[in-house]
This record gives sequence, C-alpha cells and structure tokens, in this order.
Amino acid sequence: MVNKVILIGNVGAEPEVRYLDGGVAVANLRLATTERYKNKNGENVDQTEWHNIVLWRGLAEIVEKYVHKGMRLYIEGRIRTRSWDDQNGVKRYTTEIYADNMQMLSARQDGDNNTTVPRYSAPANTASAPATTGPAAEPDDNDDLPF
Repeated sequence: MVNKVILIGNVGAEPEVRYLDGGVAVANLRLATTERYKNKNGENVDQTEWHNIVLWRGLAEIVEKYVHKGMRLYIEGRIRTRSWDDQNGVKRYTTEIYADNMQMLSARQDGDNNTTVPRYSAPANTASAPATTGPAAEPDDNDDLPF
C-alpha cells in the first residue's frame, strides 16, 4: 500500500507552532493549491483547494523560523484522517497532510533574495532536528541489482 502526497502551493496564513509536553514542536499551516483549466466556453477557471498541513519536531521548528504567509512550499507527506465528537455529540472528521519533507520555494523574506533555500526532511525514527538533503547522489554503476 502507498500513502504519498506531493503538493506545491502557497501558505494561506501565518503558521501556528506549539510545543507539547517534553518540548516536541508541532506546526499547523494551511496550503493552497490552484488548478487552472479552460471551461467549455474557453474561459480560464481557477479551482483552489486548501490543505491542512501538520509538521512535527525539526520541521516544525524550521516552519516557526522561516515560513510565512504567502510563501510557496513543496510538501511531501501522507494523508491522515482523524475524527472526534463535537460538543453536541456529532462525529466530525478532518483530513490532514502529515509532512515528511518540505522545501521552501520562495525567496526568504528578510530582503536576501539571493539565498538558496535548502530542502528539509523529517528524520527517520528520531526526534532530532531535520536532516538537510543536497543534490541527488550519482547512481552507482557497480551495484548488483538487475534493474
């Protein structure tokens, strides 16, 4: 089974970052993706979808420091749906994207428009800061894989 989401969109509001017991950071942000198509009359139509993004630990700390409303982000993660009962006892659902990777595609907003913004990945099974990944490694022609 595969549960993989890739989004490129714009941050719709300032991210909300909070710290749980034990100092674990969690960030929530809204990301807008827009699809443009022509309708049967030949007119351009924009259809915007809003996504609830959840980032944990090191990624949340990066969001807190660098991500702001209007920035363009690349998000890679997985879909999660959770439910709860509201105050009237009605079952409610929300769907969120739990981000594993994030790349800031907008220039930093501190006036330094020449800064290359790195890609950040959630560490595998750790609670430490995110790993920074650079360019993809060159393929190894000496491996024993048949494909």
